[in-house]
Amino acid sequence: MELSLKEKIEQRTKEVEAVIYSFLPEEEGYQKTVISAMNYTMQAGGKRLRPMLMEETYRMFGGSDRGIIEPFMAAIEMIHTYSLIHDDLPALDNDDYRRGRKTAHVVYGEAMAILAGDALLNYAFETASKAFRGTEEDIRTAKAFQILAVKPGIYGMIGGQTADVESEHRKIPFEELLFIHENKTAALIECAMMIGAVLAGASREEVRIVEQVAKKTGLAFQIQDDILDKTSTSEELGKPVGSDEKNEKNTYVSMKGMEQATEDVRRFTEEAVAAFDSLHRENAFLRALLLELSGRKK
Repeated sequence: MELSLKEKIEQRTKEVEAVIYSFLPEEEGYQKTVISAMNYTMQAGGKRLRPMLMEETYRMFGGSDRGIIEPFMAAIEMIHTYSLIHDDLPALDNDDYRRGRKTAHVVYGEAMAILAGDALLNYAFETASKAFRGTEEDIRTAKAFQILAVKPGIYGMIGGQTADVESEHRKIPFEELLFIHENKTAALIECAMMIGAVLAGASREEVRIVEQVAKKTGLAFQIQDDILDKTSTSEELGKPVGSDEKNEKNTYVSMKGMEQATEDVRRFTEEAVAAFDSLHRENAFLRALLLELSGRKK
């Protein structure tokens, strides 16, 4: 009997987690505590969305070399996790729970949490570098490495987070909110899917379209996150709800209202899938996953 989409996602999540865990460092030596904090947060569960999107995009374009894609899969999850550790710190969102577990700064203290985030960012690039082999394929690997360096940085995720922090306690124009969503959230999804495409040998035009698919998906994902912060429960999400309002954050819902936010999730999702279909590549699971992300309840 064929598995349902939910069952397929659960199966793929377990497979992706096995890949990620295989790259985690051993907890030993004088630096054992920071490694323990790294691994504690990496093993806290989650959707594993970004490495899953990366791998499925890689497969869609005909990629099959595990030794090239897997280091990048682990690396992007490390970058995502470091950003969560720092987001949860008292200086930023001041959240005590993430994915149903106490956050790193609660368990290990603020200083060690900061170091764990720093360590994961650095270790992500150390891990991705394992994909280099000294062959002609390294040209693609270098392009993927560059994407991994740029998208989470000041012209991507960090840039969006900066604008997000500075937007608290003041009203901002809608264009600035879009900048925050496009960079703080969508940039890392773009990073994942573009790396998958590049490593598999997609053309420049195909990579450009993949970037647009990921951007629209990321926007829909973040708007849905804003909706869930208003409509879901802490038990369902595994983290506190209402934190956006508590921190006086500008959100899509606060600016556009629930009805418009819900409509725009649908619109961005439809635009993402339309761009995906224009590639004329087959990956039914990836297409279904893109549709599922915007309708998630947690």
